[in-house]
Amino acid sequence: MGFVGRTHNPDVGVQQGVGDVTRQAQFGASTPRGHPVSHPTQLFATARCVWVNGPVIVGAGPSGLAVAAGLREQGVPFVVLERADCIASLWQKRTYDRLKLHLPKQFCQLPKFPFPDHYPEYPTKRQFIEYLESYARHFDINPQFNECVQSAKYDEACRLWRVKTVSPDGSEVEYICQWLVVATGENAERVVPEIDGLKEFGGEVIHACDYKSGENYKGKKVLVVGCGNSGMEVSLDLCNHDAKPAMVVRSSVHVLPREIFGKSTFELAMFMLKWLPLWLVDKIMLVLAWMILGNMQKYGLKRPSTGPLELKNTQGKTPVLDIGALEKIRSREIQVVPGIKRFSCGMVELVNGQTLEIDSVVLATGYRSNVPYWLQETEFFSKNGFPNAPFPNGWKGKAGLYAVGFTRRGLSGASADAMKISQDIAKVWKDDLKQKKQKVPTHRRCISTF
Repeated sequence: MGFVGRTHNPDVGVQQGVGDVTRQAQFGASTPRGHPVSHPTQLFATARCVWVNGPVIVGAGPSGLAVAAGLREQGVPFVVLERADCIASLWQKRTYDRLKLHLPKQFCQLPKFPFPDHYPEYPTKRQFIEYLESYARHFDINPQFNECVQSAKYDEACRLWRVKTVSPDGSEVEYICQWLVVATGENAERVVPEIDGLKEFGGEVIHACDYKSGENYKGKKVLVVGCGNSGMEVSLDLCNHDAKPAMVVRSSVHVLPREIFGKSTFELAMFMLKWLPLWLVDKIMLVLAWMILGNMQKYGLKRPSTGPLELKNTQGKTPVLDIGALEKIRSREIQVVPGIKRFSCGMVELVNGQTLEIDSVVLATGYRSNVPYWLQETEFFSKNGFPNAPFPNGWKGKAGLYAVGFTRRGLSGASADAMKISQDIAKVWKDDLKQKKQKVPTHRRCISTF
């Protein structure tokens, strides 16, 4: 997930100067839509420009890889831009060591490439990363790493996208393409709330994306801010490493067992939704959760009035799937506390007037889309960086703009959109080739440089 930085890819070369573009224009070069490059100095505003004979995919996380694989299957060339130095940087660099997939592997695999049979039902973080790396190798996906997209704008004059990137050494490149696929996802940037007095706290303050393990927190009093899946797992991990976690629960939260009657809770819900309305499935799930987990409100965990599936569909709030944290909450090894009023040196004051001495703070306060910071477009994406159109219609915009990984339906939703996007682009790309009577270019020719 992410953006971009430049590598020494033998398939890619960039030459300096607009003069080469000018010569292309003089010899009747044209854009893929058939419009002559009559004003190259306007079309290619920077000294280093790359024409991409296919879509540019921004982000090399699971969503971006799924689109790229679909395009590879269709024979459509593409370029993947990634700001980190690896694929799936969120998984590789910003997750804790104990992380496992919360859903069974069959709901998390990407199109046309199942998980290995020997993988457990809930693969570990390392196994999922290895799966994604195998996926990229299988479909010959070679992203342009360390290229951070600064801006992407549709040029009405030439009817093409202009995607500007910068690498760590400061070099800039402008990619010109007919299609732009936004695959940076829902979790591109950490959310760090402004809390009164936090700067005066004096102890360690980290976001959950920087938390790896509780082994360095033995005997320490740690305040975990947030009670989603990350907050619950970090609190559990701290507890298992003999730390003393207190978890801030400011609002209501749905906690469900990961499995019901030996079946995945998610799998059971999806099965019931085939025949029953969503509201009824929600009621059944809550009754089953109460039977298995008991009344959680007496432990400080109040349920929302809206059901878990409806809340996920309407607000994108994922229910917590319990993997052991509730047992620690019942035994008071994980202390549940209300919202924060203010921090002071080595202390936190809660909204109920209670004060706690703490050594460290982990902000399990979530992530957000960063699309508004670089995509210069206001119709397809909203101000919060998500497509305006609700699922299942949020995958395609106008002028060759697409979005994948914004469904709030996990990897299965991203995979479904990725297949639609690759098929949609392939149809137009192949029709254009037929009209021009051109030979289908190979991936090695997908980037023309000027």
